[in-house]
Amino acid sequence: MAAPVLLHHVVGDLTLGKPDLVEFYDTETLEAAIKAISEQNEGAIAVWRNRGAQTPSIPGEDPKVTSFVGMLNSLDVVAFIARVGNHETALRSPVSEVVTPNSSLLKEVDPGTRLLDALEMMKQGVRRLLVRKTVAWKGMSKRFSVVFNGRWMKSYESTVVAPAGTSSRPTSPSSSSFCCLSREDVVRFLISCLGALAPLPLTSITALGAVSPHYCHVEASSPALEVAGKVPEDPCAIAVVETADDGAQKIIGEISAYKLWKCDYPAASWAMASFSAGQFVTGFEEEGVATPPGMAGFSVAAAAEERILGAAAPGRGIEPGGGRGLGMYRGRSSPLMCRRTSSLAAVMAQMLSHRATHVWVTEPAGGGGGGGGGSGTAADDVLVGVVSYTDILHAVTRNTAGGAAAPPLCFGV
Repeated sequence: MAAPVLLHHVVGDLTLGKPDLVEFYDTETLEAAIKAISEQNEGAIAVWRNRGAQTPSIPGEDPKVTSFVGMLNSLDVVAFIARVGNHETALRSPVSEVVTPNSSLLKEVDPGTRLLDALEMMKQGVRRLLVRKTVAWKGMSKRFSVVFNGRWMKSYESTVVAPAGTSSRPTSPSSSSFCCLSREDVVRFLISCLGALAPLPLTSITALGAVSPHYCHVEASSPALEVAGKVPEDPCAIAVVETADDGAQKIIGEISAYKLWKCDYPAASWAMASFSAGQFVTGFEEEGVATPPGMAGFSVAAAAEERILGAAAPGRGIEPGGGRGLGMYRGRSSPLMCRRTSSLAAVMAQMLSHRATHVWVTEPAGGGGGGGGGSGTAADDVLVGVVSYTDILHAVTRNTAGGAAAPPLCFGV
């Protein structure tokens, strides 16, 4: 039996305060998409087919669901501009030329759907839950509506007055508003309920099986443009590594939707097309290398650092002429990392505080594996895996079953 917090809470509990859905159409330009991405979490937006286009009708499905095309993230945008080469041409391109169609990334759910069921959907690859905000909740939601709101927030269906001799029927809720829930919203809710998930929050990510050894990587000496052809789906991140003679990989940076979320897109795409992966993530001041005005010392990694520190000023996204923007180098910004022994709560807090979709897992060279003990330094750490939102959801649902032995607790960070 799953933890009560997953069984008794419903999706509607997570929609309080969420803004109404604003559809972004595939006929919009890539420049408009960049602005929209900067306002969304996970560095990605949902793309919908323009209502003027021919949309196939699927029985039993809401037209809003059938018009969903796929997700577009910042790495997709930078890679596309880098491949095109001409920034102005690329920014005028319609989003339909960039987004990869994948309707399985979105699922419409009733607000009374159990949180446990929502987690199962996201474990299967769903990135967004489309929730109707004005439909009456069903099932167990009544009891918890009373707990959280003091009364049952019942939404009465209006009735159409039918002609004499016919029966009345409830009106269709087609005019209801929708909102979208992301995996970040779900994890943020879970971290507010850590006590109800005990002892999982203080358990190591290794004991919970949350460390995935399968991750995408590229050598630091390889062209950065190589990543454009192998952008992974989840997490949308590629580790930039230096491989030692014994095969151990040291991570020096990452190329990801998270790091590129609010960067200077034209500058980032130029750097991706022109330099190695190592130069792209750590900055470069190489003698004899021709760089456009204002581009000396460029590092995309610093974009995330400025965003986290809150130093980003409005209107500093795309700047004509390749001017200095959010991506300008002000010191190397390391990727988010943790140990195998880090607790689940620590990793969740790390991801949410940085608005990241993943954390890289490292251990001291030589297999010390401790929580920072031993003679190794951070520079000696080797990459062993990654923890993503999906890994966290798997760990929470897999390890809350009744009767399972409690894994050892861990207080490391």
